[in-house]
Amino acid sequence: MAVKPIRLFGDPVLRTPAEPVKDFDKELRQLVKDLTDTMIDAPGVGLAAPQLGVGLRVFTYYVDDRLGHVVNPTLDLSDEQETDDEGCLSLPGLAFPTARAVRAVAKGFNMHGEPITLEGTHLLARCVQHETDHLDGVIFIDRMDPEQRKAAMKAIRQSEWFGDTTPVVKESPHRTFGKAI
Repeated sequence: MAVKPIRLFGDPVLRTPAEPVKDFDKELRQLVKDLTDTMIDAPGVGLAAPQLGVGLRVFTYYVDDRLGHVVNPTLDLSDEQETDDEGCLSLPGLAFPTARAVRAVAKGFNMHGEPITLEGTHLLARCVQHETDHLDGVIFIDRMDPEQRKAAMKAIRQSEWFGDTTPVVKESPHRTFGKAI
């Protein structure tokens, strides 16, 4: 098992857009394994490469017994939106209401360079959007209105992990989106 430390909010790598994957090689396959092992161990429903300090466009997901990964994703989102609690493994223990598209289609590649399409609604759609945001250097609290974001920042500053300079793996109580993306 290759469980890696998860970068926490405040780490600059989380705000840096990731580079497209160009080499579908052994190193990419190891990264996908590390992401998967770390996500499952946390436990989470999604994890993006920047959360492990790797600036590549790769994420894993584990939603409704669907386990997989997407390399170099592009998204097509429905106009219909829903607001639900959303959390992040890089903001352990915190969740805030966040609006997302109800349906998402991610097109990209698997770790072998073969084209894939991942379609999902509700939690899977939310996960795909959240993890793709990580690849773009966006944190989900950036999607909140100013008042909600102000309250979220206050909660973040009051969290036990805020200001940690060393990335650590924090456990969430169960595998739900609101607690462990």
